[in-house]
Amino acid sequence: MSRQMGVRSCRDFSRRFGIGLRAGADLLKLLESEAKHGPARQRVAMTKIREGAKDGHAISEMMRHQKPFFPPLLVVMTRVGETTGRLERTMLALSEHYAQQYTLRQNFLRAIAWPGLQFLIGIGVVSIVIWIMGVLTAPTGGQMTDMLGFGLRGPIGVLIFWSYIAVFAAVLGGMYLAVRKNVGGIQNVVPLVYKVPKIGGAIQTITLARFAWTLSLSLDAGINPIDSIKLSLDSTDSSYYRSGAKSAEEAIRGGATLSEALNKTHLFPEEFITQIEIAELSGTDAESIDHLARDYDERAKGAMKTIAGVATGVIWAVVSMFLIFMIFRIFGKIMGFYQQGFEPI
Repeated sequence: MSRQMGVRSCRDFSRRFGIGLRAGADLLKLLESEAKHGPARQRVAMTKIREGAKDGHAISEMMRHQKPFFPPLLVVMTRVGETTGRLERTMLALSEHYAQQYTLRQNFLRAIAWPGLQFLIGIGVVSIVIWIMGVLTAPTGGQMTDMLGFGLRGPIGVLIFWSYIAVFAAVLGGMYLAVRKNVGGIQNVVPLVYKVPKIGGAIQTITLARFAWTLSLSLDAGINPIDSIKLSLDSTDSSYYRSGAKSAEEAIRGGATLSEALNKTHLFPEEFITQIEIAELSGTDAESIDHLARDYDERAKGAMKTIAGVATGVIWAVVSMFLIFMIFRIFGKIMGFYQQGFEPI
């Protein structure tokens, strides 16, 4: 199983499982029920977990055997919940965490849906114009004038135009995958990205919110600070942040506090470190970090709106420039016809 369990599936599984355990349902029956939900890969994974649990194996152990289908956070938190005897509470907390991640993503997609649709409509209109110029013939015979100036006509021209769009989309997709997979250590430029006006700060806020949520869940579940920090850094899904795990571990083993350990990584802004320090002084780590996580959750919602707004603006700008370019090209061709008409014979 190469594909990892999706955020929505994690949310639904955690919620159903947590509610079932809290209601006192039989563990094997819950797992049997879970084997009927979700896509085929998820059903197969749940069936194997049930078989293992029936033979006396821990759920988290069976999850590890399905690697990398189950996210590391889900696996580790399940293990901690089983160890501490608070699996239902851990699952419900995880469902809230995954619900927050899913909501942020859906809000972003909804925000860019309309301008994205307009962009596709624009491509469709240009494609129709290219097709018409190749199908129809001029009154004087021969091909119609190339109103767009692309040198593309007819069905073949449409296919060539689409190939240009496909290449552009492939380049963007390749850049996205390169960042996700950290090809050539490209994630080392993250600090520079954070300096980009508006969008940089928004991306950093969302990343810190994810880190704070995972840290809160881990500490509340009873995981030691070293493993909690490792899990939280991993939850950012960034090799740039994962690189700080060793520095944080060395600091904790040397007697440093949580805020001091995070400061040693040189990954977090001063404001975030200060808030962690205040949280440590105001009560237990788990409770105080939970308040911090909820605060950053609200900030992340605003940050996602900012990113969606920037993305919408970029798409609008591209569509507008594209349409303006087309209008001027067509207008220029028409004016050229008029000039030819007024020239002396």
